[in-house]
Amino acid sequence: MNRVFGAVVCLSLAALSFAADSGAPPSVSSIFDRDVKTAEREIVSLAEAMPADKYKFAPASGAFEGVRTFAQQMKHVAAVNYIVAAALLEEKSPSESNGERGPDSIQSKDDIVKFLKDSFSYVHKAMATLTDKNLTEMIKSPFGSGQTPRVSSATIPAWHTYDHYGQAVVYARMNGIVPPASR
Repeated sequence: MNRVFGAVVCLSLAALSFAADSGAPPSVSSIFDRDVKTAEREIVSLAEAMPADKYKFAPASGAFEGVRTFAQQMKHVAAVNYIVAAALLEEKSPSESNGERGPDSIQSKDDIVKFLKDSFSYVHKAMATLTDKNLTEMIKSPFGSGQTPRVSSATIPAWHTYDHYGQAVVYARMNGIVPPASR
């Protein structure tokens, strides 16, 4: 519930900012899409900046034992994007199914970056379908069974991306890479 409240507050602020910039009231889809574009810019630029030979990196000692590698972080973000966007669109995901891990066949940096970019394209398609009227409609939950309000799922691509972006920044910095957003 706190995440939904936080998302509503963020969306309201984004709407005010957007309206002030353009002079016209923003559409629901443009508000959500703007947040996704910002998260996409941050994580894709970081994925591109990380050297290919560091994609298998994961901290291994202390509280980091057993965490995802950088590659697994990027694939996970993309896989969740596909799962959530498919739920919003009420269709089957165009991505190979392997749950939240992403396809095992995608291994190289180039393939992972493409998978990540393609997932955001699919999320943008889903965000374009959001309207004032359909935000409170119940849709099949992207995770588990049951129903969830469309607005709850629509917030996931932005906040979930930032959860993993933060982890990926730590991995990059541990390898001497300054994230593009910090340059």
